[in-house]
Amino acid sequence: MSQLSAVEIEISVILGRSFLPMNQLLRMGRGAVIPLDVGENDEVWILANGHPIARGDIIIQDEKVAICITDAAQVYDFDAAA
Repeated sequence: MSQLSAVEIEISVILGRSFLPMNQLLRMGRGAVIPLDVGENDEVWILANGHPIARGDIIIQDEKVAICITDAAQVYDFDAAA
């Protein structure tokens, strides 16, 4: 096994963000819906080990969800959205 193939990278996708008071979060039960600050056609952020690397679109085929990479991430935009 080469050294490169031994490196582990965690890939995350951020669909959107929401700010909730703790008491509201604690009252939520199974099936609760948390509103996000994005629309259905907005791009998502793709992170590698917690760092933004790309933007993408959500694609749903049959019962599977995938992400199509559309652009390189601009770290300054990601920080501004936080």
